[in-house]
Amino acid sequence: MITFKKVKVCCLLIFVFINIFYIAPCYSLSLREDLFQNALDLSSGGKFNLALQEWNRYLELYPDDAAGLSNRGNVRLVVGDVKGSIDDQNKSISLNSSEIDPYINRGIAEEALGLWSEAKKDYMFVISKDSKNFSALYNLANVEGSSSQWEKARDLFSKAALYNPGFAMARSSMALADFQLGNIDESEQELKKLIRRYPTFADARAALTALNWSKGEFGKAESNWISVTELDPRYSDEQWLIKVRRWPPKPTKDLMSFINLQ
Repeated sequence: MITFKKVKVCCLLIFVFINIFYIAPCYSLSLREDLFQNALDLSSGGKFNLALQEWNRYLELYPDDAAGLSNRGNVRLVVGDVKGSIDDQNKSISLNSSEIDPYINRGIAEEALGLWSEAKKDYMFVISKDSKNFSALYNLANVEGSSSQWEKARDLFSKAALYNPGFAMARSSMALADFQLGNIDESEQELKKLIRRYPTFADARAALTALNWSKGEFGKAESNWISVTELDPRYSDEQWLIKVRRWPPKPTKDLMSFINLQ
């Protein structure tokens, strides 16, 4: 019997983890495995349009493959077919309701449509099955933040970082939540730790820029911002910060004030 592994791909468009996984097929193994692996490699390599074609081809032959459906749903989300993504995740769940990854994937797609309560329900289901699932904890934190529940969001970001210490975005999000809640010293300390460990991490540097500006430390703000503009120019886009990266309102306002010298 062949042993298969789970593969995860980070979707930079929405700053969440998209879980790509698969289950060992039980017939026509060589052809099926080759088709699946090819589609998986295209997905992991970011060649999403080609990957979608390959998943379509695979599912024409194996329409009841729960993993294939979930994987295609992930790719459909990335290329903008959000409703199609949810449909694929629904089908995957109906075929294998014990696998938790499709619930996370469906929650991510629901978030893209602003369906906060539906996404929250999916993430909470995953956490009820696996209390240390850092992806579900992180995404649930984003949902709470989108509902302005920043204390809850801060706690969930902290748990996500605890269960995956290398999850830099969770730690940065926790620091941003602290910034929003007025816990400035805690926020600054965490952001500085992140920057020391990950000098090219734009999110932490942008957050520290906003925090420096809010404290009147204009020279420090300028220094951090120079690095941000070289690393990721999207941080100057207020709508991207709010709708895609999902920053809290106070750090966003302070960063925009710095950019506009207000």
